[in-house]
This record gives sequence, structure tokens and C-alpha cells, in this order.
Amino acid sequence: MGLSAAETQRRKPAPMMLDHLGGPAARKALPASPALAGALERAAATFARLDQALQNHPLRAAFLYRVRLDAVRRQAAVDGQSIDPWHLAAVLEGLRLRMDGALRIIDRGAIFDAARHALTLHQWIVAPDFDQEGEVQGAEKALLHPSAAVAPLLAAAGSMHAWLQDGGTRPPIRAALIRHWTKYKLLRVPVPLTGPRALGAEVPFEAEVWIPLFLEALADEAADYLQLLHTMERAWFTARAGVAGRRSTSRAAAAVDVLAMAPLVSATTLAAGLGMAVKNAIALLADFAEAEIVVEVTHRSKRRLFGLAGLAPLRNEVAPPRRPEPGRGPGRPPAIREEEALPPPPLPDRPLTPIERKAIDYSELEHWMAHADQVIRDTRRTLDALARCEVAPASARSQAGAVIQTNLSSEDLPESWLDDDGTDEHE
Repeated sequence: MGLSAAETQRRKPAPMMLDHLGGPAARKALPASPALAGALERAAATFARLDQALQNHPLRAAFLYRVRLDAVRRQAAVDGQSIDPWHLAAVLEGLRLRMDGALRIIDRGAIFDAARHALTLHQWIVAPDFDQEGEVQGAEKALLHPSAAVAPLLAAAGSMHAWLQDGGTRPPIRAALIRHWTKYKLLRVPVPLTGPRALGAEVPFEAEVWIPLFLEALADEAADYLQLLHTMERAWFTARAGVAGRRSTSRAAAAVDVLAMAPLVSATTLAAGLGMAVKNAIALLADFAEAEIVVEVTHRSKRRLFGLAGLAPLRNEVAPPRRPEPGRGPGRPPAIREEEALPPPPLPDRPLTPIERKAIDYSELEHWMAHADQVIRDTRRTLDALARCEVAPASARSQAGAVIQTNLSSEDLPESWLDDDGTDEHE
């Protein structure tokens, strides 16, 4: 049975959402793509669940701190600069990184380069400078299409594909995406959902393939962040259970709430937030650390930073402050300590051949052997002069004085070697 004209028109795909997406190839392939429909539906549903969970959530500030670290980690890995998110956290807090002493200089340089790149990506997301802000606003204009108001997810995917295809750089469009989600009310909190997995080297870049993959990457990223929020909630509730049962006037529960809502807290900050003395805040944090509710991440005796037990990995990335070694004076320490001195090389198990002996450099050895022979000759000459009670030359006296003084008293020396007051002139 044939369909009426109205029914046929109703079942035709609406073209207005796709008229401005990613060029002619994308407009031709997207309307009939079942993969696109499934990816779009999943991304929209995951965005909605994350937004609903974050609405008026007390851990929202700490959550944004954590997801920004993770977003930068994902973006840096795709850009070829892998970094541990806790390395970035240490850099953001101004803490010195812990590094293996056996690392080569080139490996240390690679770690610092990755940290610098990640810090720049974090700046693009959180607080771009004047020049970066101009680029981000240009990327925002690229995301403005008539279809954005109807299908913001699909419009953003097509616009990002067109931006990258035209040679645009990644950091501005990523920052513009975060603003795009809040502008069109997909999210009420600027969660850094940028789908970096879709920018991997092995991902095909044809529009009909890449756009569904990008939407899937956004959905997976949103699902991971929703799971992270649940993990932070469990850590918070566990910490609250650890301080339960205290007296009614105790501020331990309020302190746990402050620690859960802020990524890192010092004793001064906690004292100001709870209206208590700093020494009482220090005692409270020490009690929490002993109960393994919090961890101290800076290895310091002053200006220490604390966080809930979930921040334990940060402690492993932070190096303790440099402290002088007991009994050691100022200056650079020796390259090899006495207890770590290398043992002497073993003797050869066979005599060296004439060619091998000539290959050894004896220049320094010959110099010091000649010097020792000269000192022995001068000392023998001086001792012979003393035995004959003769006056030794001045040069011989100066070279042999130390040897003579250890074996002879002033009565045994010639009168010409004594001062007017009868004392040895060499004393």
C-alpha cells in the first residue's frame, strides 16, 4: 500500500541539521549512517546523566580539578607527550617532581618537556592568555552554525572535523568545545569533554567514519568522568565514616567535608575555613593522617599540603625538599661517595703483550715517579750534610725540613739553622 505525500515527507530525514556539517562529503554520508545515529544517541544520553549528577553537587570543584588533570593527560598522550596526571598536579601546586636518580639527562629532559606541554594544555582549558583567548574565540565562531541550536553535538562534531581538515590546531578547538557544551545547555558545568581518542594516529579521518568515532569518544569520556564522580563520593563517605562517633563539638566531620571539596588543603586554609586555630588544624590533620584518612603530599615540615587518601599517588610524584646531610659542610657533594667507591679493576689473568703495554699511557706515572726521585735525592743530600755538620743549602733545608723536624730536636741542629733566640727557624 502506497504512502500519502504527508507520510512520505514525515519519514524523510530532516536535512536542516546536516546542511552545515563538515563539507560535501559529510553531508552526503551522514543522513544514511546508522553508526552516526547510535553514537549520537549514546553521547546525548551520557551527557545528560553526567549533567544531572553534577547539578548542585558539593564535590563539583574537586571534580573539575580531577577531570581537568585527566583531560590533559588524554590530550597530551594523543599529542605524543605522555604524562602522569599526578605529575601535572605537582607542577600546578609548585612542587618539585620526584625523579629516579638513575635517569639520564635526556630522560629527565623528556619528563620536563612533557610536564611543560601538559601545563600549556591546562592553561588553554582553564585560563588562556590574551593571544590564546583570541584563538579560542576564533574556534568558537567556527562552531557557530544554524544546526547548532537543533543538534549541538552533531554540529560540534562536524565543525571540529572541518576545523582540523582546514589545518586548525587542536588546543583552541578543544577549549571552544568546552564552552560550546555550556552555551547550548548540554552541560551546566564546564567539564572538559573533548574526545581526544578520536585524534589518534590510527583513526581514519574520513567524515563519515570519523564523526561517529568522535561522538563515541565523547560518550566514553563522559561515562569515565561519571564513574570518577562516584569514586570521589565513595571516598568522601568512607572518610566521614572514619570520623564518626566523635563528640558533638568536634570539627572532624566539617574538616573532612573541606578536604573532599578542595583538591589540596594546608593547615592554614583549613583553619580559616573552619574558624579554628592553626595549631588545632595541624593536630586535626595529624590525627587524620595517622588514621589514614588523609595523606600529606609535600614531605615538608612547613607549608604542608593534605588531601584525602585518594590523592596518595600525588605523594609518590613529589620529591622531598633538599636537606643537608648530617656532618657534611656546604658545597656540591662528591660524584661518588666513599662507601660507593668503585672497586679497583681486577688484574689481568695473563701477561700483557708489548703492543698492549705500549697502549697504556704512563705519562702521569712517569712524572710523579721523577718527582719522588728528586725529593729522595734532596733529602739524602741534606741528611749527608747534617752528618758532616755542614750548612745545607737553603733549597735543601726547605724541602727536608718536615722530615728533619720529626726526628731531630733543636739541640741536634747546627747553630746556623737556629734563630738568635735559639729556636728552630722552621718551627
